Amino acid sequence: MEGSVVSGFGDRHTNADGKVLQSFQKSFVDVQDILDQNRLLINEINQNHESNQPENLSRNVGLIKELNNNIRRVASLYGDLSHSFSRSVDASSDGDSSGTLGIINQKRFRSG
Repeated sequence: MEGSVVSGFGDRHTNADGKVLQSFQKSFVDVQDILDQNRLLINEINQNHESNQPENLSRNVGLIKELNNNIRRVASLYGDLSHSFSRSVDASSDGDSSGTLGIINQKRFRSG
């Protein structure tokens, strides 16, 4: 994993920390994909609204439902990320505080 974010943080924890970071990265990519889709939905909803055509306004009902479902998915993904991060930090603080998450944990609790 040379050149990666987790290289050089301790051999024992690099693999586990790398998997955690990859999981976080995947979740952030998933969130960004949904947000990009929402941007397209909002643009289409706005165009339909401005057209004042009955069929376009009716189509907005389904588009708004899809937008709401996407917002719920994003909120759920962020909730899962928060839970996973808390678990990772807690697990790291139970160990010897080496590895990426241990460093995050040390910085979090070190003042001044």
